[in-house]
Amino acid sequence: MVLKTFGWSFAVTALGLVAAVFYGGWTAFGIVAILSVLEISLSFDNAVVNAGILKKMNAFWQKIFLTIGILIAVFGMRLVFPVVIVAVSAQLGPIEAVDLALTDKDRYQELVTDAHPSIAAFGGMFLLMIFLDFIFEDRDIKWLGWLERPLAKLGKIDMLSVCIALIVLLISSMTFGAHAHQHGGTHADKAETVLLSGVAGLITYMIVGGLSGYFEDKLEEEEEREHEAEEKAVREGKPKSAVKLAGQAAFFMFLYLEVLDASFSFDGVIGAFAITNDIVLMALGLGIGAMYVRSLTVYLVRQGTLDEYVYLEHGAHYAIGALAILLLVTIQYEIHELITGSIGVLLIAASFWSSVRRNRALAAAGGPGDSEKSEVSSGV
Repeated sequence: MVLKTFGWSFAVTALGLVAAVFYGGWTAFGIVAILSVLEISLSFDNAVVNAGILKKMNAFWQKIFLTIGILIAVFGMRLVFPVVIVAVSAQLGPIEAVDLALTDKDRYQELVTDAHPSIAAFGGMFLLMIFLDFIFEDRDIKWLGWLERPLAKLGKIDMLSVCIALIVLLISSMTFGAHAHQHGGTHADKAETVLLSGVAGLITYMIVGGLSGYFEDKLEEEEEREHEAEEKAVREGKPKSAVKLAGQAAFFMFLYLEVLDASFSFDGVIGAFAITNDIVLMALGLGIGAMYVRSLTVYLVRQGTLDEYVYLEHGAHYAIGALAILLLVTIQYEIHELITGSIGVLLIAASFWSSVRRNRALAAAGGPGDSEKSEVSSGV
């Protein structure tokens, strides 16, 4: 199972490290290895959240996620995206931006750093909406019951998550945005830029998430009809009909996953500049890390890990909320990548340990009833 799921990741790692040695020697090898570890540590929560979505998709779309999806993740977000940032912020053509990235790395890094406020605002708002919609939903299983129960009651208020997100954006634009961090340690008033970028992130979430949710509901309705048809066929002694998945539903769920991955990759791309400003090494290192995140996502789905360790998804979403706030804070202040990655890992580790304790309690109870099970699974 491990080799089957991570085989491509191992192959990409070998090819990427060999390419790094040919490109820049053993120094480049070390930089690519560090960037790979950085990407994995920053995006582990991404894998857990992605797994919760990917498990609803069939094997075909899981393969699409690992093939076409990884091309988008590596070449789109880790190679093309930094170049697009420079092209837009400096009003350059795409060819000029690529030439700048390859020939004048210091100027390229300066332009990307100066564009960070808009990137952080867009990604921060997108991730914040994911977190808010999660914690305001009333779920059968609760990790931090003392917190999640009252929030679930508040979640019955229409558009509450959008209102809170807009309030956070306004505060961020007037505080962090008014003193946005720029290249060389200087600060500039980017309040308007932060506000517009944050609104764009919010709109993107509502469009992509809304379409994904709509077609997911359609998919569930189609599966229910197919299930009823199967039961009817069994009763009448007829052969079962194959379950048909709604192509549009799977497509929009895939699109949602790609936008989600893009939002997670913002901090990794920006953080990579603290290690190197070489676009080639950056693409190699972050690309290797992204491949492992993808493989880990599929592994979690195929092993049924989220069903066994039920609080993992909670921990990942809390990590998303923390990352969203950190992204907004980095508009003005620099935060070391070690802090960003550690918070996510610690939250997921805590949720995993809580899941283990829950499973042990259920086993000790000898298979409790629904009421007892609900009590045990209510978390801390």
